[in-house]
Amino acid sequence: MEAIHPGTLLAASETATQNLSIFAPASPAAQSIQDLAILTGAIFALILVLVEGILLYNIWRFRARAEVTAEPAQVYGSQPVEIAWTTAPTLIVFFLILAITRTLWQAKAAQPAPQLDDHALFVKVIGHQWWWEYRYETYDGRPLNFTTANELHMPVSETGQPRRVHLTLESADVCHSFWVPRLNGKMDLLPGRTNYLMLETELPGLFLGQCAEYCGDQHANMLLRVIVEPPAEFERWLANESAPAAENVAVQTGREAFMAESCVNCHRIRGTPAEGTFGPDLTHLMSRQTLASGEIPNSPENLTDWIHNPQTTKPGCLMPAFDLSETRLEAIVNYLLTLR
Repeated sequence: MEAIHPGTLLAASETATQNLSIFAPASPAAQSIQDLAILTGAIFALILVLVEGILLYNIWRFRARAEVTAEPAQVYGSQPVEIAWTTAPTLIVFFLILAITRTLWQAKAAQPAPQLDDHALFVKVIGHQWWWEYRYETYDGRPLNFTTANELHMPVSETGQPRRVHLTLESADVCHSFWVPRLNGKMDLLPGRTNYLMLETELPGLFLGQCAEYCGDQHANMLLRVIVEPPAEFERWLANESAPAAENVAVQTGREAFMAESCVNCHRIRGTPAEGTFGPDLTHLMSRQTLASGEIPNSPENLTDWIHNPQTTKPGCLMPAFDLSETRLEAIVNYLLTLR
């Protein structure tokens, strides 16, 4: 099957390619978070202006003057003032609690059961040091059974036809946090606990995110890429990813070299003896835009450098450097380049 490369979709939303701000929402949940941020910011600004205004007025009003020699009248308590400075903060805090609760309710939707023809996508997200595993389970009531890494694909919603993505979040090792600012708030991935998050947007394109919970040396480079596609494009991507790896006799030497190395203990390529689950699934490796969890573009040169010595790109990562001869390295890379 012909590879479906998502690069053609990215021009649809130029601002989505770099913007990590919550003040550029692209989903109902992100919009509610922005509204909350603006509301609380306005309240805090009003309090700041009021308090500082009273302070500055009193500094000016009661400044030292040459004609004043007597001590001004002293006030040792005022019940109305005490009631005011107790009641006003209490009401403000109560209002903020209601606003925050409402936003949390909107941002964290309940995890429904898959239903036929509901156009919902269900994906299990597993956080690893330091990459993301995506297990696609159900779409539009149809079962799926494949795994990808680091780049989450989802269909775009249309007016009157939402296509929500329900994420089940788990961790394979330490605490992580899934955060795509323009699509929703942060949600932790905790060992031994399952959390849920819902994504939805009517804007196609690329949305960037980040692990938002310190998880080790390469936490800052545990990046997120969410690719939102029109439904037809997403269906083609699903069909391509669901298929096993294509066999190519032209790279048989590289295939044999890959299967002979310890790569197969960590990585899986469906339809081959490689059944490892410790590292990313490589079945359709070259359909991805990046390597090393969004760290570098997925090009033949970068793939070669990554296999030769991944520690130069991502120090501390759990993939070891292989002391491969130049000929054997080239053969393995040529094989991996066919996995589309």
